[in-house]
Amino acid sequence: MTYWLSVLVPPRPTFASDMTDDERALMLEHVRYWRGQMEKGKVLAFGPVLHPRAEFGGVALLTLDGGEDPDAYARADPAILADVGFRFEAFPMPQLVRSDR
Repeated sequence: MTYWLSVLVPPRPTFASDMTDDERALMLEHVRYWRGQMEKGKVLAFGPVLHPRAEFGGVALLTLDGGEDPDAYARADPAILADVGFRFEAFPMPQLVRSDR
């Protein structure tokens, strides 16, 4: 099992406060996609982040089988497929300490 911190970078620093109706609909598709990955056991947690410098708009903690590419999950995200300026960055986590709650 490998763990990854996946970061969604928005198309502009003000995205969280000024997204359009079309962008809001896209974000709902994005959430449905990641919720589906969670139901498959690939995501431990995900959600938006209100970062003061807007360097990222959200994070996901992925739990993947060895050899699985976290970028493959990002490439299938509706926010990335829409090609409107979002991008993902994924960082390996050598270990993940988590609660059993």
